[in-house]
Amino acid sequence: MSEKISKTLDEWRQELEPEVYHVTREAGTEAPFSGQYDKHTETGSYSCRCCGLELFSSAAKYDSGSGWPSYFSPIAAERVIHQADYKRFPPRTEVLCARCEAHLGHVFPDGPKPTGLRYCINSVALKFNLD
Repeated sequence: MSEKISKTLDEWRQELEPEVYHVTREAGTEAPFSGQYDKHTETGSYSCRCCGLELFSSAAKYDSGSGWPSYFSPIAAERVIHQADYKRFPPRTEVLCARCEAHLGHVFPDGPKPTGLRYCINSVALKFNLD
């Protein structure tokens, strides 16, 4: 992974589309079943929309039925940050991009084997790359 990327919120606002900014910089969420990658099945990888860091592989993607793209693991553990999110009850675990700290979504302990995790990620926080 390359160096961290640090920009002001104004710099991000100028670079990102409004919905991407809302999700990645204000910890928003897209409506369930509305994202372009929810039912996406092509082979490739998914990168952070803000900085381009490869985060998830299509090999780890599965249909959780939640309405958001779901993965049982990131490409590498060091590519994401897990942080406590107390905005709702019960508290959740927020997932951020390790390079630019974009809000991606949340991780839950109800996923499939081999990890038992469900990374529930907003489509607008991602960009798909063909293999």
